Amino acid sequence: MTEGAAIVPPMSKGTRDMTDEPEILFEKRGRAGLITLNRPKALNALTLAMVRQMHPQLAEWARDPEIAHVVVRAAGEKAFCAGGDIRQLHDWGRAGDRHFLDFYREEYRLNTFIKRYPKPYVALIDGIVMGGGVGVSVHGSHRVAGERTMFAMPETGIGLFPDVGGTFFLPRLPGSVGTWLALTGARLKQADAAWCGIATHAVPSARFGALAEALCKGDDAAAVLDGVAGAPAEPSTLPGLMPAIDRCFSADTVLEVLERLEAESGADAQWAAKQAATIRSKSPTSLAIALRQMREGATLGFEDCMRVEWRIVNRVVKGHEFFEGVRAVIIDKDNTPRWQPATLEYLSEPEIDGYFAPLDEELDLEELAAG
Repeated sequence: MTEGAAIVPPMSKGTRDMTDEPEILFEKRGRAGLITLNRPKALNALTLAMVRQMHPQLAEWARDPEIAHVVVRAAGEKAFCAGGDIRQLHDWGRAGDRHFLDFYREEYRLNTFIKRYPKPYVALIDGIVMGGGVGVSVHGSHRVAGERTMFAMPETGIGLFPDVGGTFFLPRLPGSVGTWLALTGARLKQADAAWCGIATHAVPSARFGALAEALCKGDDAAAVLDGVAGAPAEPSTLPGLMPAIDRCFSADTVLEVLERLEAESGADAQWAAKQAATIRSKSPTSLAIALRQMREGATLGFEDCMRVEWRIVNRVVKGHEFFEGVRAVIIDKDNTPRWQPATLEYLSEPEIDGYFAPLDEELDLEELAAG
């Protein structure tokens, strides 16, 4: 596990890496449908065009009897996928361009389709996997982590919230780990991701190419993975932190989380102080939204969680926090966001309630192609 401020990827303003290379590649090879995220210079950031190509291809392969399973991998060594193309989303949102909500609607529908997918869906995650990259990996049946894996949900640092199904999967991690990840944007390495269930298998990064080839040749994805997976490169640090995580992050409000962290003493005091400092740097509004997600999502089914996220993002685009967060971290890079309100003490419960209220146009998940 790595402490510190969350990574926010340096996104490009366009949808290409200034090359003629396709953003996403599809190949039917042997028994596998092979998807390659192909924007390595942009850390394979997810664009609307990529979402729009990936969903129908997955639907086609779901119906194809020659395809036994799908394998999703990424070009380059730095990232599986560092998230959505945040700069492009910022610009669309600022301009009132419908593509902002189009992206989230279609991304959430893709996340749901992956969760429902009728065949094994194997994500080979190595390097950075955040935000939108989590959405196209963690909901699949098999998630293989290499030793370069760096998982995080850093959205509260740019005035967003842990979406792409975070409302569902984060509360289902052991103890209060999901709440800790949602509030702090803490990063997990290979062993931590495997220990808490984000990854189902650990495989050395150097074997990813051979693993992809074996999956293309094999009929049984689970058997192939079990044959090559082993113990993570390093032991997980999470078991030793679980008592402190559960003590502090089981609180009912973010202010109470902070109070518990700041009251920690003994061996975990330094760790707790770092968590508190990190939380205080995030958007107060985003923190309150994220904690509410963790509490409500624990009792909701996946599709209801996605509808909740759609409600929230519709309100986020009309607000201040996301645009200020992107300005501070990605555009001006002064890292001094001026949050409104500036502190948690000035947040009201009705204000947060508004983000979760029903919409006139709810997210439609009823007509997704099921293969």
